[in-house]
Amino acid sequence: MHDTTMLLIELGAIILGLGIIGRFAGRIGLSAIPLYLLVGLAFGHGGIFELSASEEFIAIGAEIGVILLLLLLGLEYSASELVDNLRTQYPSGAVDFVLNATPGAVAALVLGWGPVAAVALAGVTWISSSGVIAKILTDLGRLGNRETPVVLGILVMEDLAMAVYLPILTTLLAGVSLMGGGITLVVALGTVGLVLYVALRHGRLISRAVSSDNPELLLLVVLGLTVLIAGIAQQLHVSAAVGAFLVGIALSGEVAESAQRLFTPLRDLFAAVFFVFFGLSTDPGNMPPVIVPALILAVVTVVTKVVTGWYAAQRAGISPRGRLRAGGALVARGEFSIVIAGLAAGVAAEIRPLATAYVLLMVIIGPLAARWTEPAVRALMPRLVKVSPGPPGQPPGGRRERRERRQGREVREGPGAPSDTAARADSPTKP
Repeated sequence: MHDTTMLLIELGAIILGLGIIGRFAGRIGLSAIPLYLLVGLAFGHGGIFELSASEEFIAIGAEIGVILLLLLLGLEYSASELVDNLRTQYPSGAVDFVLNATPGAVAALVLGWGPVAAVALAGVTWISSSGVIAKILTDLGRLGNRETPVVLGILVMEDLAMAVYLPILTTLLAGVSLMGGGITLVVALGTVGLVLYVALRHGRLISRAVSSDNPELLLLVVLGLTVLIAGIAQQLHVSAAVGAFLVGIALSGEVAESAQRLFTPLRDLFAAVFFVFFGLSTDPGNMPPVIVPALILAVVTVVTKVVTGWYAAQRAGISPRGRLRAGGALVARGEFSIVIAGLAAGVAAEIRPLATAYVLLMVIIGPLAARWTEPAVRALMPRLVKVSPGPPGQPPGGRRERRERRQGREVREGPGAPSDTAARADSPTKP
């Protein structure tokens, strides 16, 4: 059969299968990401049936998927919001790095994979999945909660940290000299700084230049600009994903809103292809030996992410229940963990299957942790999340909560959140 015919058949079967799987995952309230990974494992190297004609095409689609994921995340923020987040959240970002990168680094050293693999596995366990977490917050109706800006601030800091981390990792993997690595890092940081400066000073001009009332033209211009900048960023040893994120930051106002509506279906399609491709390139026969380390890392890093969220939300003046919701929301890992593992596969062959098993576990646990961390802790340790009483005659909660109730700015809690009076007193509101 002709190669093009086989390509079309394989692609059609994959996309149709992803649609059916996504619908099934939605009905049972589970993220579709672990199912996409399982599909890739089943039809990749060492799987039930190995795809041949479409693998190269899927690899390109996977690259586009990562770029669109980060573009859409960047469209959520303006450059000024990003700078404000960095100013207020950097201590939380430091705590996030120490608590969540350390388990991965220690695990790699204990397993005897060496220092370069330790740097790679530290990134796998450190970075939360922006795409998965954004979907979780949307599904739970928590986008207006007071702790949500804290969660998004942590995610933005992690994504920006990738602009520093990925060039360092790439340099270590390539075995470049200290001087060469330093030059690479300076170029990478200079590129990020330049784009941020342009976004801050001239973001409106950029938005005006790409703006169009014609959806087709807007789609073409924004997609072309994003892919072009992502390619240039990668050439300068900055992650292509970070380049796409910075393009999203530079766009604002009506252009950003219109681009979000246009690109969301494309993002969902190519992100699914990205996760399938990672599964395709992983031999499931290599996973059983790393299941136990993956389980241990999953348990440890669930706890460290919850602690991270608690600390960050506490600094922002959020009540105990909101702190637990913030911590639970940060648990999921995903796209960046897989990207890092793919880069580092040549250093230690076990990193790819370990990362696959770890991400599978964390994208299953992530939605459950976001939904149930606060109710579970409230049931097991009621004193920890007890709402502090106010002055006599005042309803429970802190001064901010009482003031917001008086001003009528309460926001409905999402599914799974407590619905009693005390919980409503603790209900976060959009700042």
